[in-house]
Amino acid sequence: MERIAFVLKLAGDRAAGIAAARSLGEDFASAGLANFSLWHMQQYLFGYGECEAYRGQLDAALAKLPAGVELACAPGTMRLMYHDIGVVRADKSLIRHRVFATKLKPGCEEEYKRRHDGLIAARGDAVKEGPESNFTIWYGDGHIFGYCELVKAFDHEPTPEERAETAAWETRQLEIMDWLTDDVDWLTGERHPAVERVL
Repeated sequence: MERIAFVLKLAGDRAAGIAAARSLGEDFASAGLANFSLWHMQQYLFGYGECEAYRGQLDAALAKLPAGVELACAPGTMRLMYHDIGVVRADKSLIRHRVFATKLKPGCEEEYKRRHDGLIAARGDAVKEGPESNFTIWYGDGHIFGYCELVKAFDHEPTPEERAETAAWETRQLEIMDWLTDDVDWLTGERHPAVERVL
């Protein structure tokens, strides 16, 4: 299974750009990618899909981008920074999405990768049932974009220990990046708009 990510940038009016991207829904659908979705966060649209082998299936749809919507990162060009595939649920009613974006501080691409490689090494060859599933993080245009399918069966109120561990990790990550989405507003006191699914 090949996982494909790409990024569009809204260069003009955001509402008009989102509407224009939605109008290409049939073109994206005809590309034949499985589990396809398109997500809006600030001036970006992040696309994700899956296929057996990518051979430019999205080219026709992306060639129809209207004025005010630019291709920032083409399919197949983004760097995979992290993965935790786990057990992927074919029935998507069993999951909820977490899609996020951050802007890396200058020169921090390799440090971000190093920290996440450490998570992969700590996990080893273990395949987890959840809570994270089909989780990939991508780099492009100076930004990080993440796609994750959270398994609903694992939903619970974080324990004080889990919350402290998350706060410690995210506080360290703030050394190298700034959030575009609302994932850690509870920690920083900032206010970011929630991610919106476009397609």
